[in-house]
Amino acid sequence: MRGHAVVTGGAGFVGSHLCDRLLARGMRVTCVDNLCTGTTGNIAHLTGKDFHFVEADVSRGLDVGGPVDLVMHLASPASPRDYDRLPVETLQTGAAGTNHALDLAEVTGARFVLASTSEVYGDPREHPQRESYWGNVNPVGPRSVYDEAKRYAEALTAAYRRTRGVNTGIARIFNTYGPRMRPGDGRAIPTFIKQILTGEPVTVAGAGTQTRSLCYVDDTVDGLLALADSDFPGPVNLGNPHELQIRHLVGEIQRLAGTTVPVRSIPAPVDDPQRRCPDIAVAQRELGWQPRVELHEGLRRTLEWFAAHLSLV
Repeated sequence: MRGHAVVTGGAGFVGSHLCDRLLARGMRVTCVDNLCTGTTGNIAHLTGKDFHFVEADVSRGLDVGGPVDLVMHLASPASPRDYDRLPVETLQTGAAGTNHALDLAEVTGARFVLASTSEVYGDPREHPQRESYWGNVNPVGPRSVYDEAKRYAEALTAAYRRTRGVNTGIARIFNTYGPRMRPGDGRAIPTFIKQILTGEPVTVAGAGTQTRSLCYVDDTVDGLLALADSDFPGPVNLGNPHELQIRHLVGEIQRLAGTTVPVRSIPAPVDDPQRRCPDIAVAQRELGWQPRVELHEGLRRTLEWFAAHLSLV
């Protein structure tokens, strides 16, 4: 696909990598971000006539002139620490922000891709999670602002497709990691890496037996682009089907870093999912997609980036 792509949340972790790849494809890219969690440092290298940055809050509108061929809606705080700090803003982005992004796709005839999340499954009772699973979500708990924002965004996206004919696709992204994560955003991998590289005790929630599926950012972006290139409506899981206990993740990072620091147990957050693992059969069948970067290689690249940038971020 060529033409003009609009990426909301494009100065964020995943969004900035997506901007890189769209530009490499020869597309003109407009990145829209209010920088509440994204940073201009993530996109500072993207200069030239084909890249345009707009600092704006998509929940207040999305004014992009000219033809648009692709709208990739990634705007939203995405870590518990961020959406705990910005609860109303998170809900507004999922509701009004998604509405404005869909309106832009409708007016321009663009393909629309929603970056939803595995959090729509809540603390799941089905393992692995299939797209047909409706989830186990606490609608008023501390995590609900993110979970329900994305669930509403999915419902709105599906309604625009059914009733207005907008060409939409929904991706449910599972835990993604890699360069450009913020060390202080509260998520497991950047927290563990920062602690290990600085010699601090590693803080693990509970016994560390809860599991996550960890997908390197290049693979996640591959999946988003495969969905953008298709007409598949989704939802489709994008994640690594290999389930890993958090305590084993800590051990792997320490091994790669060549150092050992103490591990300290802290209370688990409210409604923290105990297991998280995608069934990716739909992605394999409909998009020809599956993750390719092995965990040790992805962690090695991420560690190298943090070691080089930790004092700067």
